[in-house]
Amino acid sequence: MTFRAALDAIPAGYSEGVFQGRRYRIEKTLLAGGRSVKLVAWELGGADYISLNVYALAAGDALRPCEMPEDKVRDFVSGVAIG
Repeated sequence: MTFRAALDAIPAGYSEGVFQGRRYRIEKTLLAGGRSVKLVAWELGGADYISLNVYALAAGDALRPCEMPEDKVRDFVSGVAIG
């Protein structure tokens, strides 16, 4: 599954998911008619935090992690199991 397909599979609004055996609270917000996506996730009972923005540009999607490595947000979005 591509990164964008994995991001699209996470529902907008509030959800919970499991990543690497840890449970997360996830908030996904669609902006500009869905051309911009903001995703923030907090580990429940832990200190991990994920934050990213994706912008749909004419040249393709632009991923902008918020003060963390791009690999971290890609791994989370591609690996989180919602539910």
